Amino acid sequence: MVDDQWLAVGLGNPGPRYADTRHNVGFWVIDALAREFRIPGYERRFDGEFASIHTDRGQLLLLKPLTFMNLSGRAVRKAVQWYKLPLDRVLIIHDDMDLPLGVIRLRQGGSAAGHHGVESVISELGSDRFARLRVGIGRPAVKDEGRSYVLSPFTAAERPLAERVTLVAAQAVLVWHREGLTAAMNRFNGLRIRLDECSLAD
Repeated sequence: MVDDQWLAVGLGNPGPRYADTRHNVGFWVIDALAREFRIPGYERRFDGEFASIHTDRGQLLLLKPLTFMNLSGRAVRKAVQWYKLPLDRVLIIHDDMDLPLGVIRLRQGGSAAGHHGVESVISELGSDRFARLRVGIGRPAVKDEGRSYVLSPFTAAERPLAERVTLVAAQAVLVWHREGLTAAMNRFNGLRIRLDECSLAD
């Protein structure tokens, strides 16, 4: 490991079938960062799509596991081991039904709260002491439809806000990389994101 490397991992499922689904917002955030820094394409490394960004703070490594959600941890473990990264240099970005669309939350450690991708990361790393960026997608109207809900696309009404949230979440990743988790939490955990503005949540 060198002193200026951080790893941001967006969770999702590979392939066009899943590309627009709620479960893939982690991929969306990584793609937004790649576009922001004009990355021409991803490499196939660590069982995923991989790219690196050089910033004024150092090197931000981007990873989208292609192992499908429930095996995401395999790709994360390979990247962490290759770069010999401490877990405080790792950020996992994933969808969260416990948060409404328009809200993101950063935190350090904690349980997977039923998210199978995060469960896999915890299992493969043998620890939960990595940072998470939770991107709210809201809950389905019928409680038992959670699986079909996360694997369905955002509605036409939701899509513009989901895209806006993706851009704000990408900025949160950059603040985490440049200034640290506490600074990112202070700046983004109180926001309720709207199409025209980011205002403090009630």
